[in-house]
Amino acid sequence: MQRRRGITARIWKSELRTDSRGNEILVADADGPHEVRCALIPQRSARAEVPGQQQINITRMIVPADLEGVSLWSRVEVHGATWDIVTPPAYHHGERKTRHWSIDIRERPS
Repeated sequence: MQRRRGITARIWKSELRTDSRGNEILVADADGPHEVRCALIPQRSARAEVPGQQQINITRMIVPADLEGVSLWSRVEVHGATWDIVTPPAYHHGERKTRHWSIDIRERPS
């Protein structure tokens, strides 16, 4: 489905903060989630066939170009599940209506 009519996702952005020791660290944004429209493209998945294995579900999320502040420490909620970002967001430049970020996300095990 296209980005404009796509699925609504909630993204917790990251921000740079200084801890008590003076180190700069990235943490999830305390402002709460930001809602965006996105398109989801399944990439790969693996189901646990043997006890002790883990189910892996990776999907590419395509979001508008004006989304800023998303990094590997951000979190995504879509389709009623929580997802982690597994690759840094990749910017795809083009015409104004085709610019976008593509982000690979992995579903957290429940």
